Amino acid sequence: MFIEKGLKEITGRKTNLLVLLIMAGFSLCQAEDPPAEVSGGYEKSVVMIMAVYQEYDYSTPWKKGSMRRGLGSGFVIEGNRILTNAHNVANQRYIEVKKQNFAQRYPAQVRFVGHDCDLAILTVADPAFFADTEPVKFGGIPKINSTVQTCGFPMGGRQVSITEGVVSRLETSVYSHSQAAQHLVVQTDAAINPGNSGGPVFQDGQVVGVAFQGLQSGDNIGYMIPTTVVRHFLKDIEDNRYDGFGKMGISLFPGLHNPSYKQYLQIPEDEDGVVITEILLNSTLQEVFQEGDVITKIGDFNIDNDGQIMIDGLSLELSEAIDRKQIGEEIEVTFYRTGQQQTAAFKVAQNDSILPWNRQYDQVPEYRVFAGLTFVVINRNYLESWGRSWITEIPFTLRYLFVDSNQLNNDPNRAEYVALSEVLPDEVNAYTEGFKGQVVESVNGISIKELRDLKEAFEKDMEGFWVVRFIGNSTPLVMDADQARQRQALIRDKYQVPTN
Repeated sequence: MFIEKGLKEITGRKTNLLVLLIMAGFSLCQAEDPPAEVSGGYEKSVVMIMAVYQEYDYSTPWKKGSMRRGLGSGFVIEGNRILTNAHNVANQRYIEVKKQNFAQRYPAQVRFVGHDCDLAILTVADPAFFADTEPVKFGGIPKINSTVQTCGFPMGGRQVSITEGVVSRLETSVYSHSQAAQHLVVQTDAAINPGNSGGPVFQDGQVVGVAFQGLQSGDNIGYMIPTTVVRHFLKDIEDNRYDGFGKMGISLFPGLHNPSYKQYLQIPEDEDGVVITEILLNSTLQEVFQEGDVITKIGDFNIDNDGQIMIDGLSLELSEAIDRKQIGEEIEVTFYRTGQQQTAAFKVAQNDSILPWNRQYDQVPEYRVFAGLTFVVINRNYLESWGRSWITEIPFTLRYLFVDSNQLNNDPNRAEYVALSEVLPDEVNAYTEGFKGQVVESVNGISIKELRDLKEAFEKDMEGFWVVRFIGNSTPLVMDADQARQRQALIRDKYQVPTN
């Protein structure tokens, strides 16, 4: 996960210095002569997207940040719809779209968004916008060393910019928008700059990808979302709901490279596969697998000792077989347990961790405030409130929990972890600041397994006191219960905290 820190979304959300640097070289991004297979159609398909967005402060979630503006690209697909990146419209408050050489901007709305695959569908209420547009046609996965053309509006401008490059790699990688979801990506050396995100990548007149991120530490290394992911997204929303991509919820170990370990597990010499070392609590695969099972086949694909499968002529991670299925669809697996081959089928599901690693967007964060004690759900957004170096700046308990929450949690009824994020200073909560950032274990003797448990817990007291205990800390936070209840409304008014 942290290896991918160099990935960045190619949007217009950059610092002024970076904007100046890119504008200085902007003319270099313009192709004087559009490639023949692209010219004549792209100008009727590619659109500019301008979004106003606003983010929350996850330590004091009733507060919002300042309004900011971003610029990206998109393109028209069948059904008078616009396909773009989710990160172009994340946390949006207002969106406009415009076409090449037209000054008029049209208000647009987000119809569907998939933050796990960084794709979104926009609609425009005014049908006049689509009067002279042309929906694109989708192609397949481009071959290595083949040429592609990236279209979009890097740094704005009235004309569509076209850059040409070569496909250099296809692999499974982290999508930077969520910082957690992994899907197939196509690497190219075509110039992809801020503002290109969401633009189409053409080959032979068909779209073979959606430009979405680049590598900061590399020279001209950009990435596009392949049409396998795009088609999954479009099929998913056919029922007017986006369900997302499934996950197996297991940890795998390439242990069969070791002949002795292979013999120990009683696996036939001619079989390859990977060993299950951990199964996520409450995962749909808990009833299928046991730790120590060896998976050798998923769907129609044999699994090698690195956990790779051959699909579409490519060696990809076995998760690609799950990515090709919709949520709720079944997939069959072959595995060995104590030397005996078995087969089973399971339904593809989300199987999220108790503390997911992905960033959250378009969601109003939940919180509870009791006499100035502010409690929030622990998620990546909250942890990132510590700043750019959050992974080293957060308290040790939070870092330990973030990395190993799956191993640490053995309670199937736990829905989430809760932290004391902020103390709004008042005479009743003086001297409690030292508990900020700690993970709540119980309140007044009631175990806190999700945020809503706090309401019932704070309605009680322990011999006239509120007693809050934290994981990994033997010292409790103690407050006078009656005084805290009396000060509750005053503190809310003083800090303008809405009732929730």
